[in-house]
Amino acid sequence: MIKIADKKIGFIGCGNMGKGILKGMIESKLIPADNITVYNRSIKSRDSISQAFGNNSASSAAEIAKIADIIIVGVKPNIIRYILRAIRDLIKPSAILVSIAAGVTIKTIELALKDGCKVVRVMPNIPSLVNEGMSSITPNKHVKKEETALISKIFRSFGKAEVIPEHIIHAVIAVSSSSPAYVFMLIEAMVDIAVLAGMSKSQSYLFAAQAVVGSAKMVLETGKHLSALKDMVCSLNGTTMEAVKVLEEKEFRATVMAAMQCCIKKSNNMSIE
Repeated sequence: MIKIADKKIGFIGCGNMGKGILKGMIESKLIPADNITVYNRSIKSRDSISQAFGNNSASSAAEIAKIADIIIVGVKPNIIRYILRAIRDLIKPSAILVSIAAGVTIKTIELALKDGCKVVRVMPNIPSLVNEGMSSITPNKHVKKEETALISKIFRSFGKAEVIPEHIIHAVIAVSSSSPAYVFMLIEAMVDIAVLAGMSKSQSYLFAAQAVVGSAKMVLETGKHLSALKDMVCSLNGTTMEAVKVLEEKEFRATVMAAMQCCIKKSNNMSIE
């Protein structure tokens, strides 16, 4: 059985999402900080991360490639191929390379590396920064089941994770990676109207955001159909029914679906092959 605490983890590019992953691993005590090394091009950024989390710092991507059992690559999609080609001969044969670069396919990553390299494509989302992330995990054919479970465990240290085939990654982007923006827009609209009705802005944020958190928790924990949950709120001829009537007239659900279809199409067009 693979012991994750014994693994050496290396980050090549550790921005906001990388810091969320790093924070989750350390705070959950999944991996000791001493076993984690971070490389960022900016020395100031490397030092700042090291001071915040107690991890080690590297002065180059090559240094990470030489020591890491699991390499998490969080560089910009347009430069990932150049980074991987530069380190391909230094990566240990047993190492697992995890890419969180949006739009970069497993095939693209494999072509930049040596044959037989273990690659896992991961699509996390922004709530990972507050330990409520949702990540998709997609391994290539060289990654064993127990290794996939290992990577899933890392991403479950700050939220939830599911293994998915790569061909549905665009749906994941629409329903998970991009969707926090839709939710933020919904909360913003709710807050604006609450303020207009006399509530303070701080209280409006609390009431609106907590309603979204609680509603999501009911979906995950009750097992009830969404229409049944909606009916629990909608009393006959009540206030909620008036609001729902307007949302239906304004094609709220159809608008959300249309927006997500556009998101899926854009994701397909942006894939880097």
